[in-house]
Amino acid sequence: MPTTEVSTLSWSRRIADTILGQCNEQGEHAYLLERWAYVPGMMQLAMARAGIQLGEPEYFDYMQRHMDSFIGENGSIRTYRLEEYNLDQINQGKNLFLLYQKTGEQRYAEAAHLLAAQLISHPRTSEGGFWHKKVYPFQMWLDGLYMASPFLAQFGAVFQRPELIDEAARQLLLIERRTRDPRTGLLYHGWDESKEQEWADSTTGLSSHFWSRAMGWYVMACVDCLEHFPVTHPQRGTIIGIFQRVCGALLEVQDKETGLWYQVLDQAGRKGNYLEATGSTMFVYAMAKGLRLGYLERSFREGMLKGYDGIMKHLVTEDNEGLHLHKICNGAGLSKDRNGSYDYYISEAVVSDTPMGVGPLLLASLEVENYGDGH
Repeated sequence: MPTTEVSTLSWSRRIADTILGQCNEQGEHAYLLERWAYVPGMMQLAMARAGIQLGEPEYFDYMQRHMDSFIGENGSIRTYRLEEYNLDQINQGKNLFLLYQKTGEQRYAEAAHLLAAQLISHPRTSEGGFWHKKVYPFQMWLDGLYMASPFLAQFGAVFQRPELIDEAARQLLLIERRTRDPRTGLLYHGWDESKEQEWADSTTGLSSHFWSRAMGWYVMACVDCLEHFPVTHPQRGTIIGIFQRVCGALLEVQDKETGLWYQVLDQAGRKGNYLEATGSTMFVYAMAKGLRLGYLERSFREGMLKGYDGIMKHLVTEDNEGLHLHKICNGAGLSKDRNGSYDYYISEAVVSDTPMGVGPLLLASLEVENYGDGH
C-alpha cells in the first residue's frame, strides 16, 4: 500500500477525518442538509461504513445526524416526492437499512417502504427497464442501476420480498444486454428505446461513448446487489459472470503507466481526454469488493491494486486541512444540451474535493483495506 510521511493513519481514516473536519460546530455539512439526493446519500453511506469497519461511532453518527434531518416520525422524507419518479432519489435510502438495524425505529422502515413504492410503480420500457427519470421517458442510463438496484435488492432481503430481488436482477441484466459493445465489452452510457433523443443513435438508440463514471455506477451496482442475493438465486451466477466480464473489459483500457482510467474510457491519447478520479475510484471499489467476496478471480488483484496505488500517487494530495482528491468530473448526463459526444464529455468542469469524488474514494479505500487485511 502507498504511504506518506504526513500521517501513519490508514487512508480511509484520513479521508473520513477530512470529511468530519469540513462540518460546522454542530457536526453538520451544509451541502448534505440541502436536499435528499444521490451524492449526499453516497457520502453518508461511505461514512457509515467507515464507522462500522474502523470502529469509530462518530463516523456512523455523521450519517445518522444528516439522515435524521430528512426522516419524519411517520417515515416521510423531506424534499422527496414519489411522483417525480427519479431513480437518483432512491440512492440515499440505502442508509435507512443501517439505521433500522441499529435502532429498530419504525420510521426508517416506513421511509424505505415509501421508496420501494416508487420503484414498484416506476415507469418502464417495454421490456420492464426503469426509466432513469419521468422527465427522461423510455431512457435507461447506467447511473440509475447504482441508484436503485442495490436498494431494491436489500429491501427484498430485509423485508422478505424475494420478487424485488428478482427485479434488481432483471434491471442489471437488461441494461447490460442493451448497452454492451460486443467489440470492447464496454457499456454505453445510455439507451433510448424510443430513439427520440438527439444523443441516441437512430438505429440502436444508444449514446455514442463509454463514460468512465457511468460504468463505475454499473460495476458498483453489480457488486452491491450481489451481496443481497441468496446463493440459490437463478440469476446470481449470470450476474457474477457478467460482472467479471465487464471488469475484464475495464482492465483492457486501464492506463498501463498510472493504473488509472480515462474520462472517455477507450480514447486514451485523444486530445482533451484525461485520467479521471470518480471512474477510477469506483472501479477499484468494485474490484476490491468483488475479490473479497469471491465474485472475481484472483487474477484481477494486480489491476485493482495498481489502480488504487495510481489514485493515491496521482490524484490525491495532503496538507494541514487533510486529503484532497483532484481530477473529478463535476457532472455529466444526456439531454438536449448534453449530446453525449466526445467533446461534450471532456468539456464538463474538472474539480477537486467534491463529495461526488470523495465518497467513492472513501468507499474504495475501505474495500481495499478490508481486502488487504484478509487476503
